Amino acid sequence: MLYRTMKKAAPDLSILGFGCMRLPLNESGQIDEDEATGMIRYAIDQGVNYIDTAYPYHNGESEPVVGRALAEGYREKVHLATKLPSWLIKSREEMDKYLDEQLARLRTDSIDFYLLHGLNEPFWENLSALGVTDFLDDAIADEQSDMPDSHSTTTRRFSKRS
Repeated sequence: MLYRTMKKAAPDLSILGFGCMRLPLNESGQIDEDEATGMIRYAIDQGVNYIDTAYPYHNGESEPVVGRALAEGYREKVHLATKLPSWLIKSREEMDKYLDEQLARLRTDSIDFYLLHGLNEPFWENLSALGVTDFLDDAIADEQSDMPDSHSTTTRRFSKRS
């Protein structure tokens, strides 16, 4: 596997990531969790260390499946990315609500890359007016205050403390 160095990401990122927008389905149209878990873990075992999902993928089922697939030590092997559903945000409090929900769905206490999903000019204007940059700064600060060495070169993670 080839890797790329990113300034704030340690270890380096694999040049291939595993996207979880189109996971395999069973006959009833639901995610085939055994097959999806096998695929995700196989990719990780082969050196892929960037896993990408999002709140709406598979009608909201991708994040929970990914969270379960990353059990048994797989979470510690990857950079995990998910996305704030920008079209659903109507208040600053909803940003916190979605992040907390996503952390629970992913069964993790941190997200390595938190992206703004479906961003366009109207959504950016809304998020900006609601204070999205402060929200992101606060989420980073929450995680860094929990880290033993906040000056390390580890990935900036997004988390919320209870």
